[in-house]
Amino acid sequence: HQLARMINDEGQTVDLYIPRKCAWSNKLITAKDHASVQLNIGHLNEDGVYTGQFTTFALTGKTRCFGESDAGLDVLWNKKKADEKASQ
Repeated sequence: HQLARMINDEGQTVDLYIPRKCAWSNKLITAKDHASVQLNIGHLNEDGVYTGQFTTFALTGKTRCFGESDAGLDVLWNKKKADEKASQ
């Protein structure tokens, strides 16, 4: 059984809607969740200058409603930094 995908002439997948998942709760963010946000957090070098790279986090409206988004983002970002240090 294959998944239905839209593929252009060059063989690239061009699906019109790719669902997002909440980085904190790992739940799907539906198209009707108008309170959800997606944040791009820029990476800085040692001098504090933006490097052109960023990390994306998506949060559901429910997570934001419960007031868990600030604590969740803090934990996610610290985990990301720890993973980067471990891979170096």
